[in-house]
Amino acid sequence: MNRTLLIIKPDATERDLIGHIISRLEKARFKIVAVKMLHLTGQQARAFYAVHEGKPFLDALVEFMTSGPVVPMVLEKDGAVAALRTLVGATDPAKAECGTVRYEIGVDIQKNSVHASDSDENAAKEIAFFFDNVGV
Repeated sequence: MNRTLLIIKPDATERDLIGHIISRLEKARFKIVAVKMLHLTGQQARAFYAVHEGKPFLDALVEFMTSGPVVPMVLEKDGAVAALRTLVGATDPAKAECGTVRYEIGVDIQKNSVHASDSDENAAKEIAFFFDNVGV
């Protein structure tokens, strides 16, 4: 079994879609290993998205990710990273395949409702960012 991280973003928490997203994850046979709700500070959001430092969209991303509660969770499944990326769809909901989470509930490229780790290496880093002693 592999683990990955998913974050339910502020646009989805604001629209009361937490249960809907969790239901989609459970139907896709992901096991939820850890979950919590929190408000990211600007410093936390900037640290989490440090890979985008210097890019023109970073400030807007930090502002968005601190605009409301987020729900990070650790998910477990064989091939978890790839399976989750398939389930959530393309970053831009307008380009996401029908049936994916982002196609269904994403608003735009920034308000795309969820973040999903893009590699096993990043999953390990991202899980450690939010959860102590969970590991991958």
